[in-house]
Order: sequence, then C-alpha cells, then structure tokens
Amino acid sequence: MKALTLTAYNEFEFGDAPKPEIADNEVLIAVKACGICGSDIHGMDGSSGRRQPPIIMGHEASGEIASIGSNVTQCKVGDRVTFDSTVYCGDCPECNSGQINLCPTRNVLGVSCDDYRRHGALAEYVKVPEHIVCSIPDDVSYEHAAFAEPVSIALHGVNRLPLKEGDSAVVIGAGLIGLLVVQALKAKGAGVVIAVDLDEKRLALAKDLGADHSLFSSEDVPEKVRELVGNEDGADVSVEVVGFDPTINLAIKSVRKGGSVSCVGNLKADVSFPLQAVVTRELSIFGSCASAGEYGEAVEAVASGAIKVEPLISGVADLSEGGDWFHRLYKNEEGLMKVILKP
Repeated sequence: MKALTLTAYNEFEFGDAPKPEIADNEVLIAVKACGICGSDIHGMDGSSGRRQPPIIMGHEASGEIASIGSNVTQCKVGDRVTFDSTVYCGDCPECNSGQINLCPTRNVLGVSCDDYRRHGALAEYVKVPEHIVCSIPDDVSYEHAAFAEPVSIALHGVNRLPLKEGDSAVVIGAGLIGLLVVQALKAKGAGVVIAVDLDEKRLALAKDLGADHSLFSSEDVPEKVRELVGNEDGADVSVEVVGFDPTINLAIKSVRKGGSVSCVGNLKADVSFPLQAVVTRELSIFGSCASAGEYGEAVEAVASGAIKVEPLISGVADLSEGGDWFHRLYKNEEGLMKVILKP
C-alpha cells in the first residue's frame, strides 16, 4: 500500500509500506480521509517525543471497511466508518466504568514513543479493533466524518463540566479545538459564550460559529468577562484549550466563585498555578483527556449541523502532497486550520 511515513524528524517519504495484517478481532479500513492533527505537527520535529521515526502518523480519519477478522460480528465489508483515535482494552476497571480514555494499556494510532509503536491512518489502509469503530451516516462526507476525533475531544471537555442550561462560558483559545468547544457549549445549552484569542481572524470565525462575544487575550479579560456576563464575579465555567501559564491563569481568573474550569490544552507539561485563587474561591478544576465514548455523539453533532466543520477545513489534498502540507502547517504563516489528506 501507499503511505506517508515520517522517516526522520521533519522528513517524510510517500511510497510503499506493508499492508496491515488484521487479527481475529480487527477490521481493515480503506482510508478515505485523514486530518493532520496539531499533535502530529508537534511530533514531526521530535519535540513531543511521541512520533519517533519511522512512523505512519494520523488518527483523525474515516473510511470504508475492506476486510474483517474471523471474530468480528458488528461490522461488515463496505461499512462507512470512523474510529476512536485511541485503542483501549475494553475490559479493565477503567474501561468498565466508562473511562476508556484512562485505560492502562491505552495507546494512540499514529504514535511511536518509548512504550509502543502503532502506525496510523496516513495511508491507504489502517487496522483497528472492532470495538473502537463507529459507523457514519451515508449523507456525511468522509472529510466531515474525519472530524469525529477533534469534535469528540471538544465534547468531552464540555461534558466534564457541571454545565447547566443558560450558564455563561469563556473559551480560552480559538484554534481548531477551541472553535469546536464554542459550538459544543452552545449545543449543550450554554448561554453567553465568550471566545478569547490573540488572532483577529480566529475570533471572527468564533463569532461566526456561535460565540456571543470575542476578546483579545491582550485585554483585561477577567474584567471584560464580568462586564459581558453581567456578573461582577465572572463566568460560570471556562474551558482552556491551549495549555501554558498565561492561558491557564486567564481561565481560572475569568470564572466566578464556585465556578468550574475544564483543562483541555496541554502545550506545556508544567505551568504556574494560581492556587490561592482556586482554594479561596472554591473553584473546581477538571482535567480532560481525549474522549470517553463521545464518538457517536460527535458523529451525530456533525451530521445534524449542531457542530459545523466545513468552515474549519483549510485544504483537502492528495496524500502524496502531505509532506508539503505538514511543513506549511508547521511554519504557521497562513492561518491554516484543518488540512485533510486523501489516499
């Protein structure tokens, strides 16, 4: 099969690769669309340590089932599907409690680290276990279905919050995930939603996609939030989707006493933390890792239009052009959002 392989840091090769051989509980999927994730961009240069060459990256994908293992019962050849980005066992205490994202043997498609190597979907074919597969409606394009993974992350980040109908919310970061979080909050019944970023175009897009207000991160965000939500103490909830010191602090300082913060971004492993503000104002801080069963909800949200993904597509290209697109995204000079590659 043809694949786009990271052969060395910052170097790609498009060419032949072994076609995956499936086990009894696995399905082989002919990939129709695969998005380039921000984690792939960070992994390309070796900075994350989770894309050690050689590796076929890619975990935001959709396609058609090409063959099935002998023990597969719920899928059949020809089914249109997407699939979880993470492979979990389905039988440990965490999985049995619904926390599949915390499975101790969980690994991620397209990741190569010290513990494991699992080739991903930037190829003609990818293999996955049957239990992580999710069907997609006939009227949802493969390109849109490839958004199931980032949409599920946004939904999980919002689902972690004790959000009530009409609650005010602040989203710190209006990149791809932030823009999906804005829509997820609205779909879940949030009232006033405020997007915060440093990029004017992203903030404009946030408002197009449902944000009621937008703020530049250079402004006095907590004060502006208090004015916009009509509460002298702050918003009910916030979602942080960047993951470094200034944005974490903004997310915490923008919520009211007793408010809640969902931490989705993890750009930095360690950040300074305003502990006294959290303790004295009794805030609830929720970590949000990947997703935990939101794939069906994500597909439904895309299919219904509750979460719009078409405005987030910056380019659709042949897989053979993938190396060039990776480098364009890495340079970050064009304001690109999601680029989707097709084998």
